Amino acid sequence: MGAALNKNLLIAAAAVLLFVPFLGAVHLFDWDEINFAECAREMIVSGDYSTVQINFQPFWEKPPLFIWMQAASMHLFGVNEFAARFPNAVCGIITLIVLFNIGRNIYDARFGLLWALAFAGSILPHFYFKSGIIDPWFNLFIFLGIHHFILFSGKVGGTKRIIYSACFISLAMLTKGPVALLVFLLCAGVFYLVGRFRGFPGIFQIGLYLAVIVSIGGLWFFSLLLSGKQEVFFDFIEYQVRLFSTEEAGHGGPFYYHFIVLLLGCFPASVFMIRALRRGQDPDFARHYRKWMLILFWTVLLLFSIVETKIIHYSSLCWFPLTYLAAYAMYKLMNGDLQWKRWMSFLLLALGTVWGLLFTGLQFVDRYKETIIASGIIKDPFAVENLKAEVHWSGWEFLVGAFFLSGVLFAVYLITRGNMKGIIILFACTLITTNLAVLVFAPRIEQYTQGAAIEFYRSKSDELCRVETIHFKSYAQYFYKRTTSSTGYFQGWDTSGKKGEPFYFVSKIQDAEKVKSINPSWEELYRKNGFVFWERK
Repeated sequence: MGAALNKNLLIAAAAVLLFVPFLGAVHLFDWDEINFAECAREMIVSGDYSTVQINFQPFWEKPPLFIWMQAASMHLFGVNEFAARFPNAVCGIITLIVLFNIGRNIYDARFGLLWALAFAGSILPHFYFKSGIIDPWFNLFIFLGIHHFILFSGKVGGTKRIIYSACFISLAMLTKGPVALLVFLLCAGVFYLVGRFRGFPGIFQIGLYLAVIVSIGGLWFFSLLLSGKQEVFFDFIEYQVRLFSTEEAGHGGPFYYHFIVLLLGCFPASVFMIRALRRGQDPDFARHYRKWMLILFWTVLLLFSIVETKIIHYSSLCWFPLTYLAAYAMYKLMNGDLQWKRWMSFLLLALGTVWGLLFTGLQFVDRYKETIIASGIIKDPFAVENLKAEVHWSGWEFLVGAFFLSGVLFAVYLITRGNMKGIIILFACTLITTNLAVLVFAPRIEQYTQGAAIEFYRSKSDELCRVETIHFKSYAQYFYKRTTSSTGYFQGWDTSGKKGEPFYFVSKIQDAEKVKSINPSWEELYRKNGFVFWERK
């Protein structure tokens, strides 16, 4: 017990060092990060914590639980980037501790450590704990809900596991919506279908599960109906249906989109996960848990491959079973129960090279940007102007990619020589590189993509005026202008405002002529990095 406690404390301390420092080093990114942070800020400004708002109008896309977390963080740390991202850093700390303890109970402490390392040492899973989006908490709640149901279906813990499972699925519903319940039901349905409905829950257990879901998961939704905000409830349901049936906001993609995202984004765990598809000899409960992890992985992957809207983090729940299976392969390789295959070396080197070249090449894109622009290879005028931004590069940034490539090569060399410590080096190298990449590249990428707009919004934060965007969607103007009331601009070209109050607009460069032709009286203030700034006198 004491050894486990010490390991938990070490994991917590390491996670704090990994996820908390430099959270506020870069502005929030449009859309999602700023969207949720602005909802939290408007809760604080309005004092209305029951309604999620954007531009001080009801926002039906998300329930309030994560927004409440951010609002609480902003009360502690102020309205800033650090506060907006801090809840996910806490989620990262809790997630690694949870994975260690679950893994320890399935096999032993070493397996638990390997699972935590596989999660923290893979690129996207690590990166998202340093972001301000909903998915880390949403995924953790769903995973914990499924974990407790796995224990129930494995006859560990009895009916109380039903209650725990329903509570966590309810929290997931309050975080992002009913898709949490859908994912759980699909996974449970597949499990019992494959097992020919052996051990299927009884009527009392099903009723108990539904009672918890309705009383906790449905709490916010029923409160909307009872408070006369039916339109928000129905708009929310309509939005959920639209996400599944259409390409929302242009976020489409081919069926195999998430297969590529997981293969590249979860490097290097994705390579080990493939090796784990061949089962070894395991105790009964370990086989049971592995079966559930495979069901969770394939159910989520296929579900969001079918869904028309394709966004990277839609398949992020797959990170839990993917890293579990990766840890399984690592554990078996270290024990000698699995053999290293040559294809694993080739795939690690190939994917590592892709990431290494990306980290190495970012600096040189700026150095040769005039040549790139002159070649005409970039067709989007907005992207061309983005690339023209004056961003300072010190000249050593390519060393991040060089370090990563060297680490991957060294790790693969050790592994092929039979030294399985190379696996630990591989994940540690990826973990360090991801931290460096966030610190070194994220602020510079932000300067190219949205820096000019953020600079303008912040410059107007102390001015009595209104700021909105034209022909493109953004939430940055609300958060960085620090608006205190609705701009009244959600209805087309309604530019109503108080008499004498300046109204500023921001457009992208490709829409400048259209904006000028429709509004000839507007004064163009200046252009910068693809954005055009206007004032309505």
